[in-house]
Amino acid sequence: MSEKPRRQDYPWLCPITTRWHDNDIYGHVNNVTYYGYFDSAVNRWLIEQGGLDIHQGGQVAFVVSSGCDYFAPIAFPEAIEVGVRVAKLGNSSVHYELAIFKDGEDQACAAGRFVHVFVERTGNRPCPIPAGPRAALQRLQG
Repeated sequence: MSEKPRRQDYPWLCPITTRWHDNDIYGHVNNVTYYGYFDSAVNRWLIEQGGLDIHQGGQVAFVVSSGCDYFAPIAFPEAIEVGVRVAKLGNSSVHYELAIFKDGEDQACAAGRFVHVFVERTGNRPCPIPAGPRAALQRLQG
């Protein structure tokens, strides 16, 4: 990625508080933890805005692809925000673009991407994205 994403490029910013155990022995948040931040932000949106029932619903979303580019470290106890946008919305899949911002900073510390595929809970077969989550995801496009 040649250019760092900017805060205004994302229609929704999810606040996250870093935790003590997020830091690694080098004194910054470990790279794998960023994926947890991304997953938490996206699922919060789907649950709160799209009505996705992660416990009893007939559909669930699986991450099938992911990646991240890192630009600057973050560390506990920093407050961060995860920028979320939808790059592509298909019938059963959605491609997200995400970014980590330090509180109040305009340029991202990291930029990530992942793909969710919606599947039927009982058979793990792809299914259309349910109406509620689809409507919420459409609000995050472009």
